Amino acid sequence: MKKLVLPALLALTLAACSSTGPENGAASVQDRGTGVATVTAGSAKGSGIAALTDPNNILSKRSVFFDFDSFVIKQEARPLIEAHARFLVQNPQMNMLVQGNTDERGSREYNLALGQKRADVVKQALMLLGAKESQIESVSLGEEKPRCEDRTENCYAENRRGDMLYTGEF
Repeated sequence: MKKLVLPALLALTLAACSSTGPENGAASVQDRGTGVATVTAGSAKGSGIAALTDPNNILSKRSVFFDFDSFVIKQEARPLIEAHARFLVQNPQMNMLVQGNTDERGSREYNLALGQKRADVVKQALMLLGAKESQIESVSLGEEKPRCEDRTENCYAENRRGDMLYTGEF
């Protein structure tokens, strides 16, 4: 089943990339009669380096969150990935490190493998949207860099993520 999810996700991402969205930076959802909604993010307003730290810009958001025991990119993360891919295309001198993270449940080996799958799927989505492979490195941190250390479901959810860091941030 998981072998089918990744190609389907990548096909949806490509479909979203081929459509044009609004120019004001807002995300739009389109259903082209196929029953599958494609999400496109408008152009990242102010897509220069300063946009990376502007809290009003989508580019300041750097984490893609995952469900438990999953490395499938959620629908709500697609506009974020599209905006970062567009930024990388517009700024070919920039490099990105995608760090895959997990919650503390599972063995160390399992979490390192799952973290790598999460980092790799974010990297693949960025590349499908035009970023160059040479711009992106993916690594797994497993459970070693938690955002939250409480043993609650909300805390575990914060730790299941892929973080996107740019040149100078890693």
